[in-house]
Amino acid sequence: MQRRTLLRTAPALFCAPGMAWAQPAYPGKPIRYIVPVAAGGGSDMVGRSLTERWGILLKQPFVVENQGGGGGVIASQATARAAPDGYTLMQGYVATHGTSPATRKLPYDAVRDFTAIGMIGATPNVLVVNAGLPVRTVREFVDYVKKNPGRVSYGSAGQGSLTHLTMELFKQQIDSFMVHIPYRGVAPAFTDLIGGQTQAMFPGLAAAIPHIRSGRVRPLAVTGLRRHPQFKDLPTLDESGFKGFDAQQWYGVVGPAGMPAPIVRQLNETLATVLRAPDLRDKLAVEAIEPVVMSPEEFSAFIKNDIARWTQLAKDRKIELDS
Repeated sequence: MQRRTLLRTAPALFCAPGMAWAQPAYPGKPIRYIVPVAAGGGSDMVGRSLTERWGILLKQPFVVENQGGGGGVIASQATARAAPDGYTLMQGYVATHGTSPATRKLPYDAVRDFTAIGMIGATPNVLVVNAGLPVRTVREFVDYVKKNPGRVSYGSAGQGSLTHLTMELFKQQIDSFMVHIPYRGVAPAFTDLIGGQTQAMFPGLAAAIPHIRSGRVRPLAVTGLRRHPQFKDLPTLDESGFKGFDAQQWYGVVGPAGMPAPIVRQLNETLATVLRAPDLRDKLAVEAIEPVVMSPEEFSAFIKNDIARWTQLAKDRKIELDS
């Protein structure tokens, strides 16, 4: 009789007010890290370089899982549907949590369906022109566009891409027209720019570096508010008279909505430690990325602001894509 009474009362004893089950230490197993592009590119390199060092700090390995397709939609859905326990994270970037939500109807909400962990870093876009174009400054380029209405075209990596929206922002500010030629990626866009079929483009700096150094295209200015350390002689758009002009290819870490605050804090603090390490800075410099440390709150606000400004531009320029 006493034994049955003890068995009935034992659960109540352990659940009594002020008492709680001990939570297992996090992380207690490998962490899944989804990269929303195919293996082998710059974004994949960023994810693998980061998680290799992050795993050492957390004493658990990261398992990098490449989920390309749909402009990041497949990876974003997989992340949003995962358990919010800290064991599924994703490398969000400007397309999945910036330009795509601004221009497309997506099967996920880039804000509500995710927990912001922290920024990784960013690289600017750069205004480049065909090397034969008779311009060497932003002001000269603007004058050239105005003197040749409808005869200047620019390429992009595709409708709604950052390369497209950045030039549309530029066109809006100079109040002039240029013909948009969308391509399937930045590589064919560069081919036609170098060949003279188009005259200008706003690619990410990393993609432009080989062509700039070979002299096949001419850089005029970078986006952002500070000059890039690899091109200290190249002015910013802000310096060139376009105050506050900013557009960057950024990367960050997100997880499913509803992640526990202690896990988010632990991930953010360890991420910041990794980002401050000189060896990671050197590794990211290959893609012209400057590490950026943000708190979860700062990164969440950054995502909201990025979506809002590109949404406003898309509305102003009547840019809306079906998918």
